[in-house]
Amino acid sequence: MKLEFFDVQAGEVRLHCAAMGPRDGPLAVLLHGFPDCWISWRKQLPALAAAGFRAVAPDLRGYGGSDKPRGVKAYRMEKLCADIALLIEALGHDRADVVGHDWGGYVAWYLAMWRPGRVRRIAALNIPHPQRMVRGLWTPRQLHKSWYVFFFQLPLLPERFMTDERLQRLFHRIYQAEEISIVLQAVRDRSPPIHYYRAALRHPSLRWKRIDAPALVIWGERDRWLGAELAQPDPRWVPDVRVERIAEAGHWVQAEAAERVNELLLAFLR
Repeated sequence: MKLEFFDVQAGEVRLHCAAMGPRDGPLAVLLHGFPDCWISWRKQLPALAAAGFRAVAPDLRGYGGSDKPRGVKAYRMEKLCADIALLIEALGHDRADVVGHDWGGYVAWYLAMWRPGRVRRIAALNIPHPQRMVRGLWTPRQLHKSWYVFFFQLPLLPERFMTDERLQRLFHRIYQAEEISIVLQAVRDRSPPIHYYRAALRHPSLRWKRIDAPALVIWGERDRWLGAELAQPDPRWVPDVRVERIAEAGHWVQAEAAERVNELLLAFLR
């Protein structure tokens, strides 16, 4: 099945998308994390398409071929959620299954909270529910792991720190060389991806609501940046949730254990 590329106007931003699968199939929207792009889902798009889904992986605002608004306020969670809600609508659907990794998973959690009518099911890969993340940041263990969140608040220095060489070292076990080139191009302008972290602390979103949609958490237990104790959401906020742990995988679980992740996603979304 052929990979398609197109742009979609989602409110105030234009989002560049990769897609596979029948256009009349149920919609699955795949949201990448930091510092990444649509290619994060290169192993999930064909599997979902083969199962009959219309699988669409946008570059989030600030990444790749999508628009890159200036300034930290442009990356507040309210705007990130609105982008995806409007993307679903622009693709001709009332709601979708939403799958997110890392920052894309954070957007998925909030979308399910704030725009429940747009989300049929949610799958979050190696990203805690926001309430768990906030609680985790009060613990010495997670504070130590999340040092970069605070480093990214500095002006200019994080952009200079995030060199091509560092990104290549980060991704060399996850992507092939040509795929790393796509990621490097997607984050050529370093500031917008870093603004996600700046906006999270300067304009925090603590308006949590209960998620009634069925939820699946897939967690690679070798994650260097997020403790495995964060995987299980509080049932008061996510009553219908299942957590699946993959011992041999790390933070990029969808790449490191693609076959198992695809099995879990297809069983859950079907």
